[in-house]
Formats: sequence, C-alpha cells, structure tokens
Amino acid sequence: SQLYLVAVYVRLEWPHLEFPLSAHLQSLRSGFTRQESTPSQFQRQVSAMLERLGWSHTFEYQTTEGFSLDLAKPESKRAIEVDG
Repeated sequence: SQLYLVAVYVRLEWPHLEFPLSAHLQSLRSGFTRQESTPSQFQRQVSAMLERLGWSHTFEYQTTEGFSLDLAKPESKRAIEVDG
C-alpha cells in the first residue's frame, strides 16, 4: 500500500515521469484500498454539527485515487479530516 502512495505522489509531482511499477498500479491500489474505513463517534458528531450549521457534505468520500476523506465537498474540492 505504501508503494501506491509513492506512485500517486510521483504522478502528481512529476507527471512527465513514468513510475517504474506502473504495470502493477491496479494491484498496488487494490492493496491500498482494501482497508475498510471506520468512522469514529467524534467524526459522526462533527459531521452532524456541520450539517446543522449548513455545511452539507459527503461522509467518507472516496476519491478517484482511492483515498477516503472523512467529510468532503467534492464539487468545491474541500475536505475535512477528523482526528479522534
């Protein structure tokens, strides 16, 4: 899964370079996204509070790269990660 993060970083920082393991990118991504997200009670409370304040969002949004964002507004490319 760490190799997948490196591949994403290389693609974003140096798009003209070819990542040496590009042929295995799907397999690397599969290993990275295999883990289920487990939202905390605190994350649920923050989400509910933001909804009450009028900040509608997607809970546990999955990006096209396979990242899970706790609270996101994909249309405006904004997200909040909740620790706890």
